[in-house]
This record gives sequence, structure tokens and C-alpha cells, in this order.
Amino acid sequence: MKNKSFSIRVKEELSELPSKFDKDRDFVRKCFLESGTISDPNRSYHMEFTLNEDNTATLAGILRDFGLNPKQTTRRGYPAVYVKEATEIADILNVMEAHKSLLYFEGVRVEKDLRNHLNRKVNFETANLNKTIHAALNQIEAIEYIAANAGLTHLPEPLEEVAKLRLQHDNASLEEIGAMLVPPISKSGVNHRLRRIQEIATNLAAQSKEAAEPGAPPYQKGEN
Repeated sequence: MKNKSFSIRVKEELSELPSKFDKDRDFVRKCFLESGTISDPNRSYHMEFTLNEDNTATLAGILRDFGLNPKQTTRRGYPAVYVKEATEIADILNVMEAHKSLLYFEGVRVEKDLRNHLNRKVNFETANLNKTIHAALNQIEAIEYIAANAGLTHLPEPLEEVAKLRLQHDNASLEEIGAMLVPPISKSGVNHRLRRIQEIATNLAAQSKEAAEPGAPPYQKGEN
């Protein structure tokens, strides 16, 4: 049973359903039983009916009456009706009253949507984390250069305070550093001070380049 394609499983369910006095639903069912295919929702979303011209036009009209937007094309010389939106495939399964298949399809779809959402969130947070770490390393590099070549007392007091906190708390966020200050300042305020520190380090390196001791390369500002 597990090795059967989703198309076959849907057709087996439809073949067991009793015929009803709803011509449109019965027609859609009949078309799928005769020539319908549906992809495994774990891989992609695609449902298609390959029919003659008259039945193709009739099926497309019925599906539109149910509020759907089927597309038409030609496959190997035969007209076909298809949908590629997951919601429309689910609606057609519902029209055919293939409720077991619909429950399976929707379960897979919800799981895929959730997994994709989580993946996007993780990727977004990872990118932000990498950016934050890279910025912190550049800030620490600038502060250490100033400390080694001029001393942190070379900095104005507000910048010196932030520089010391950054060295003491290298994993802290800008918000956390701002909260440690007295009085506290905002994330943008901390960021502004750290940028000024990096500018000072760059200027200091340029001024002392020729006088730098052998083996002590001048500071080069990294990219944020």
C-alpha cells in the first residue's frame, strides 16, 4: 500500500464511493478515474486530466463553477486540464469527495509549510547571527588596536566606557551593552559609539603606519 502512487490511492478511494445525484461532482470523479494524475504532495503540487476536447471544455467549466481556476494545455497531442496550486488541488479532492486522500494531502501540505517556515526563520536568524558576530569581531579588533597603540584613555569617556564593556562582554548584543551603561542608552547609541571607535582606530593606524613596530601590522578596518 505504501508503495502505491498517490494517483492510484486517490483512484482506489474514488472507485469505492457510491455514485450520487450530483452530475458535476460525478463528472469530475469520472474524468479523474479515466485519465487523472496527481503528484505526491511530498514532492510537488500538480493535478492533471488528459481528455478529449469536449470533455476538457466541460471539465474546465465545471471546475470554474466551483470557484477554481484550471489551466488548459496540450500533452502529446491531447488537450489537458491542470492545476498546480495546493489549495486548488485540495478543493478538487473535496469536490470529488475523496476525503481520505484530502486529509492526507492537507496533512502533508501543513507539515511542508511548517518546515519551510522554520527553515526560512532559521536561515534568517543564522544570517543575522553571523552578521552580529562579524561586527563584534571588527569592533573588538579596533578596540584592541587602540588599547595597544594609544591606550583606551585616548578615547573620550563615553567611548571608553563602551569599549571596555565590549571587551568584557564580547558576546553581548548592542542592546545588552546599552543596558549596562549608566545611564543606559539605546542600541543605536551604542552602535554610533562603536562606529566612532572604529573610525578612531583607522585614523590612528594611518597616523602611526610609518612608526609601527616591526611585526605589528597596522589596523585595517573590517567590513560590518
